[in-house]
Amino acid sequence: MRASFLLSDKNSKSTILKKKIIRYLILSGESAIADISREIEMSVPTVTRLVVELIEEGFISDLGKQSTNGGRRPNVYGINPEAGYFVGVDVSRKRVMLGTIDFNGRKLDEDQRSDYELANTEESLANLCDIIGRYVDSLPVPKDKILQVGVSLSGRISASSGYSHSFFYFGERPLSQVIEEKTGIPTTLENDSRAMAYGEYMAGVVRGEKHILFVNLNWGLGAALILDGRLYYGKSGYSGEFGHICAFDNEVICGCGKKGCIETEASGFAMQRLLVERCRQGSTTILSELIVEKGEVSLPEFVDAVLKEDVLAIEIVEYMGLNLGRWLAGMINVLNPELVIIGGPLSQTQDYIRLPIKSAMKKYSLNLVNQDTDLVISKLGERAGLTGICLLCRSRTLDLL
Repeated sequence: MRASFLLSDKNSKSTILKKKIIRYLILSGESAIADISREIEMSVPTVTRLVVELIEEGFISDLGKQSTNGGRRPNVYGINPEAGYFVGVDVSRKRVMLGTIDFNGRKLDEDQRSDYELANTEESLANLCDIIGRYVDSLPVPKDKILQVGVSLSGRISASSGYSHSFFYFGERPLSQVIEEKTGIPTTLENDSRAMAYGEYMAGVVRGEKHILFVNLNWGLGAALILDGRLYYGKSGYSGEFGHICAFDNEVICGCGKKGCIETEASGFAMQRLLVERCRQGSTTILSELIVEKGEVSLPEFVDAVLKEDVLAIEIVEYMGLNLGRWLAGMINVLNPELVIIGGPLSQTQDYIRLPIKSAMKKYSLNLVNQDTDLVISKLGERAGLTGICLLCRSRTLDLL
């Protein structure tokens, strides 16, 4: 049954201690009882009793005797990867990516991709629930072994309450509750930029850094903060709206309804506007036919043009990078992070976007501050959000956040 101690009676002393043991084994791998006792500061008899219970409940496996140079060999214990599974759902404008990890955090299957049209309609929500439901039904594990479904979505998301205020805010019930009723599995929501940041922190480009600023260069412009190794949410859970800082004296209306946001000059929407404007003014690009036929280009099409050294596409990337870097310099002065990660689809232009950002950051930030900050491109690419939301599900279940 899914209603294990992990999901019920969360505040009992026994549950808290068991989670400490599980968290330790996830981070350290296999260990003997004496090692567990020492590291989490519990008595050996208490640890022994709880480990026995965890074995009976299927969360820990007895891995046999530990190899030693002599003396009595103790038994070692490790996480049972089949103790439970976590499903991640990464929703973007034109597709949904789905994946599953086991209790050890390893991928259960190859990521699945479904075409999808994200729109703020009941029909779009019903389609999303159907995609999730079909995916869950196709998994080679019992449904009651799936401990949580996590959904990564753009916009203003309250992870603690389960509300999305940008998409599917149709009634009084939290979106997480609506999806949970459709799938029959406990569901959690997360903002896409925070999910991507967590994916990079746990399984991507991060190598021990604890103070991180993640920038999501997508159709919009989002950000996420990891401070002292923890995701930062702010008072109401809406931190990271970097793209809506008023930065420019222009007449471009942002998606938020205001003018002059950073997003109006450094985002996928900005790229689209600038590209169309320049083509109408007579500039040439390998994307000209697409613009004439469809009036727009996709982010992958634009990235491909940059990597093929299309002059106009490179000029637009450089313009956006300089704008973005100037305002990131201010964030660096305030936050003094160890690492700035550029992620999202437009980050795949690699040094074409990184170098102008770096140049502007160095020009506009304090020397004593920027010398402590590295600027890197996302390692996980388009898998960052899916990886992050899967691992966030596990971390929330185990109270790791």
